[in-house]
Amino acid sequence: MKNRCDWVTEDPIYVEYHDKEWGKPTQDDQQLFEMLSLEGAQAGLSWITILKRRRNYRIAFDNFDPQKVSNYDEKKVKELLQDEGIIRNKLKVRSVITNAQAFLNVQQEFGTFDRYIWQFVDGKPILNHWQDHASVPAQTPESENMSKDLKKRGFKFVGPTICYAFMQATGMVNDHTADCFLYHGN
Repeated sequence: MKNRCDWVTEDPIYVEYHDKEWGKPTQDDQQLFEMLSLEGAQAGLSWITILKRRRNYRIAFDNFDPQKVSNYDEKKVKELLQDEGIIRNKLKVRSVITNAQAFLNVQQEFGTFDRYIWQFVDGKPILNHWQDHASVPAQTPESENMSKDLKKRGFKFVGPTICYAFMQATGMVNDHTADCFLYHGN
């Protein structure tokens, strides 16, 4: 039996997410937009709540294609707010659309969102050395800087804690604890 980070339950969806995705460097713009959107949807909820709805989110938000999402109108917002497969919070739904528009502006300015977002960790993952989950911070100076800059660019639901969770999810930081079989890519 593999030893995993303490936050992982026995739920197969959590195990697969932890083992195959969490903490692995992601530099694909569409995947980065998806994770930013899902982390925002998670605010105030458990991550498993969002993971279990991830497929529904992909369907509802056109596989997180920022170009398509940026053009959603009020009719589409009303449709999304009726979709029982996602979290039907008006502010969270609208934030995905607002963020898609801001995302496209960042792509235009930097060439890719990847080039912009990875600058907050100098282009390479931060390898942390936490002994246990209790030692892992909820936010860091890097996530605070990211949050501040994203907000300045018009993004919503991007506080420092959400940004840190995003950084963990996309491998900008490797927070697998020392007792986890994936610690530093083992």
